[in-house]
Amino acid sequence: MNIDNLVTMANQIGSFYASFPDLEEARTGIAQHIQRYWAPRMRNRLYLHMDTARGEGLDAIVLDAMAAHRAGQEAPAVNTSVPEDADTGGDAG
Repeated sequence: MNIDNLVTMANQIGSFYASFPDLEEARTGIAQHIQRYWAPRMRNRLYLHMDTARGEGLDAIVLDAMAAHRAGQEAPAVNTSVPEDADTGGDAG
């Protein structure tokens, strides 16, 4: 996936949560949204961009949220309708 599109989408998510009065709640919301709704390859591509280009183009709140999430400070998504990354089952029987 094109990194410019991922950066734009991540920043749009960040813009929504940046309006929250509690910065910690905003960071958690960003990280949880990306964990729940982005495919693993999308998250991995964003992390690679953070490593190789220092997250160029990402808003500071998104960089902070993703760095904290990556470090394991944010809880992974649980009890969602999105299958876990390790889920290899399908719905075809």
